[in-house]
Amino acid sequence: MSDNGQNRFEIPKEMRSMAEASFDQARKAFEKFLATAQQTAGTIEERGPTVRAGAKDISSKAITYAEKNVQASLDYAQSLLKAKDLTEVMKLHSEYVQSQMRSLAEQASEMGQIVSRAAMDAVKPKS
Repeated sequence: MSDNGQNRFEIPKEMRSMAEASFDQARKAFEKFLATAQQTAGTIEERGPTVRAGAKDISSKAITYAEKNVQASLDYAQSLLKAKDLTEVMKLHSEYVQSQMRSLAEQASEMGQIVSRAAMDAVKPKS
């Protein structure tokens, strides 16, 4: 049973151009957000002794994770724009979900270790 290409998934050129422009805007907005977040984190760190090293580690790691996760999402969205058919879209989606699940599990484990370390350091008696 041949479908003569009737069930082929294609994104119209105009829609693809619009999506690419929106994607570029999203990437630029994220880059601006990230720069602002890093600047804010730097300002907080300059406040001195009121901010513990553990809090610095946690916020730094959280920013790193956010950057990595948003970048992965942007890369995924960009790859979808280049998909030629529904089969490729499904393959890209499956790969993205699997990759993100692995990444989130690793991030949760690392963040748990950092939080535990910070909590232990916070309750240590000062010598």
